[in-house]
Amino acid sequence: MKVNELAKSLAVTPDTVRFYTRNGFLSPNRNPLNGYKIYSKQDQQRLSFIISARQLGFSVDEIAHILTEADKGHSACSLVREIIEQKLIETEQQFQQTLALRNRLKMAIEDWQDKPDKEPTSEMICHLIEGFSAEH
Repeated sequence: MKVNELAKSLAVTPDTVRFYTRNGFLSPNRNPLNGYKIYSKQDQQRLSFIISARQLGFSVDEIAHILTEADKGHSACSLVREIIEQKLIETEQQFQQTLALRNRLKMAIEDWQDKPDKEPTSEMICHLIEGFSAEH
């Protein structure tokens, strides 16, 4: 199948197919008559895997590592588990940081509700932020 056909079969753009081809994830053959790249069922399967992995937050480098292991005939499942467990830890940390920021923003809104706007001075740019930082 051609680039457009592969893209359509997996609901991605042709540029997505080209990106993963350029990066060596897909290995199409060339049609000797017209030079078009022809993708196989294996390419379609690999691209489907890549799309699923990207939806789980795997990076391009992580996917490359997983595919390299699979291409060597090794099970990549333990590597996938290791990566996803680390991603969950990182995501949880980011979530907690986002919650803390959300709480600070709510506190700022509440704190600034009745404070007036002030012109900047040589010692102050915006008393709302400067006062908030000092107080909290």
